[in-house]
Amino acid sequence: MDNATLAIGIDLGTTNSLIAVWQDGAAQLIPNKFGEYLTPSIISMDENKQILVGKPAAARKTSHPDKTAALFKRAMGSNTHWHLGEESFNAPELSSLVLRSLKEDAEDYLQQPIKDVVISVPAYFSDEQRKHTRLAAELAGLNAVRLINEPTAAAMAYGLHTQQNSRSLVFDLGGGTFDVTVLEYATPIIEVHASAGDNYLGGEDFTHLLLDEVLKRWNLDKSALTDSDLAALYACVEAAKCASGSPLRMSWLYQERVLESTFYDDELEALWLPLLNRLRTPIEQALRDSRLKPEQIDSLVLVGGASQMPLVQRIAVRLFGKLPYQSYDPSTIVALGAATQAACRLRHEDVEEVILTDICPYSLGVEVNRQGVPGIFSPIIERNTTVPVSKVETYSTMHPEQDSICVRVYQGESHKVKNNILIDSFDVMLKPNGHIQAIDIRFSYDINGLLEVDVLLEDGKSESRIISHNATSLTTQQIDASRERLQALKIYPRDMLINRTFKAQLEEQWSRALGDEREMLGEIITDFDAALLSNDMQRVDDVRRRACEYLGIDEPKAP
Repeated sequence: MDNATLAIGIDLGTTNSLIAVWQDGAAQLIPNKFGEYLTPSIISMDENKQILVGKPAAARKTSHPDKTAALFKRAMGSNTHWHLGEESFNAPELSSLVLRSLKEDAEDYLQQPIKDVVISVPAYFSDEQRKHTRLAAELAGLNAVRLINEPTAAAMAYGLHTQQNSRSLVFDLGGGTFDVTVLEYATPIIEVHASAGDNYLGGEDFTHLLLDEVLKRWNLDKSALTDSDLAALYACVEAAKCASGSPLRMSWLYQERVLESTFYDDELEALWLPLLNRLRTPIEQALRDSRLKPEQIDSLVLVGGASQMPLVQRIAVRLFGKLPYQSYDPSTIVALGAATQAACRLRHEDVEEVILTDICPYSLGVEVNRQGVPGIFSPIIERNTTVPVSKVETYSTMHPEQDSICVRVYQGESHKVKNNILIDSFDVMLKPNGHIQAIDIRFSYDINGLLEVDVLLEDGKSESRIISHNATSLTTQQIDASRERLQALKIYPRDMLINRTFKAQLEEQWSRALGDEREMLGEIITDFDAALLSNDMQRVDDVRRRACEYLGIDEPKAP
């Protein structure tokens, strides 16, 4: 398969990211350098100022939290920065390092370069967040030919379009975001009716609430814990939360004490009630916008790792009165769907044709002055309108001698523009004619996120403005400078990652251990360091194998 026909899909996630390819008539996940499909969306900088991505970075989250960045997808569209050592990174730059790692894994696996990809994003991502996702791809040397909403990608992978005249609700709860999408199928069409969501609600929020409750039960002062202690406790709580079975049990060794706690289902439901109530709001909005009742939904699809929490599943079943689809791993389904969409886009012969319609998840409109009150939002394209779409609204000047208007384009659902997102503004000159003038403003929006604004004046003159998801607030020179800076970073050698990861795991265990166990681990770390310094790879492999046998753990796989 040549590069032009490679169908690549990427799930750029809050906690984990994946890459998939359409191959041999099906979407297939591509393993990373460790032979695993999930690459943690985590970046770290080591003592030699080398960048670590994924598993080795995750291993340093406990031991070096001040030099490790995670959950940066949540900051897409903002100016938030992370400081790793002497370097400062924003969310698109950190995301680009994850994408570059996925790109290298795929190129090693496929033995050819990749460029064009379909990347999934939360359905409720704003215009600016989508722009930052495209920027991250560009910085990684990729061309995001399409951004597909995560719930829609899941529907593509499930093949739900084969179910004639049926409706599904995709419940997508990931590590950091929550989306709900209502879709209808009539072969070969998948039509998105409505999307709603919360970009700041995910599995991490459940973990943080549980962590705070554990601190209370164990009478621990959060401010008194070191960064390393807090990271270790967080890892303990996260592992307990993700474990199957009931009740939820956890234990943690802290200052020569074993701290233990048990949470029963009713306790967890009470603890997480504020978050569970936040899940209901987007569900109710999506159903309301679709003009459907829960019983009119034919199938329920759970997507995202956090959707597998037993309590979340029970809430979903309670709301809809039916069991969800369980035929795919919810953590990998989105990447498979993105690859399927990439194959459809390239018209691969072995993929069933699917016509995918989508919607504009937010209302788009302009600022107006109404009855002397400024700052009012006037929607032109309402949220959940099927795209492509073109709509026009007529406005008027405020006084007869007005010689210009400022068209401010906003995105959001608030009546006041101050609570919405300004995505562009421009001035249009008028010729005063002694009376109030009518002005037509037309919005045309396509499936690629291209918004064209046309302003038609009474004298027949018009002015157009194109606003694209591809555009960013950065200049070409700024993007080039950022790309050069990222490329200049020293990325940890791929052939040494297995040893770097193993050492980080040993150091993490040492930080948790006490007494004889800590002394024994210290000796193992010293032996391993000496082997690494010798540059004798046979000796390194022998020490690593003996250490794994002694500790009773599986030896890490070679990249």
